[in-house]
Amino acid sequence: MAIPPETGNVVLEAVRRFIRANLKPIRYAHSFRVAETAVRLCAKYGIAPEDAPLAGTAHDMCKDIDDETLTTLALRDGMPLTPLETQNPALLHGRAAAVKLREDFGVSASEVLEAVRLHTFGKAGMCPLAQIIYVADKIEPGRTQATTGYLSALEPLTLPQLLRFVTGENLAFLEKQGKRVAPESQELYQWTVSR
Repeated sequence: MAIPPETGNVVLEAVRRFIRANLKPIRYAHSFRVAETAVRLCAKYGIAPEDAPLAGTAHDMCKDIDDETLTTLALRDGMPLTPLETQNPALLHGRAAAVKLREDFGVSASEVLEAVRLHTFGKAGMCPLAQIIYVADKIEPGRTQATTGYLSALEPLTLPQLLRFVTGENLAFLEKQGKRVAPESQELYQWTVSR
């Protein structure tokens, strides 16, 4: 269910003030590019765009918060920490942001909270807005690989194809870097292959 426009605009402005005060300038700019990319992708794929600006702007709102605060916030979603999250608390920033949106900004729209919560690892079966935010976070124009040629090559893809491509590319990058891949990300990729 979408957030009513009047409420959404007030919440979006409050989130913008929060991230302006709490994020490094490079991350602040990234958040706006993700929101803009998400709105464009929603329009392209026929997904209602009303909640994309908020989800895109808020997705990294807890990225620059210390590990202890991240962990405390994330655990308030009622889910246990995974071994990967325990090893690297910075990976909790999406979960923490979803809790912060719900508790401090009064956001109850389940698709917005899901999109923010899942943007790091993704999850098989996630809602269309979550798919959009996951992809937008990884292909927004400020990303190193997001050249004109790269983005042009993605244009003909359907949303399931784009999600599969971006997830596969992300898994390959993590493996090349010698980093552990979250089981949720592997399951997401398998889900995209089976669609």
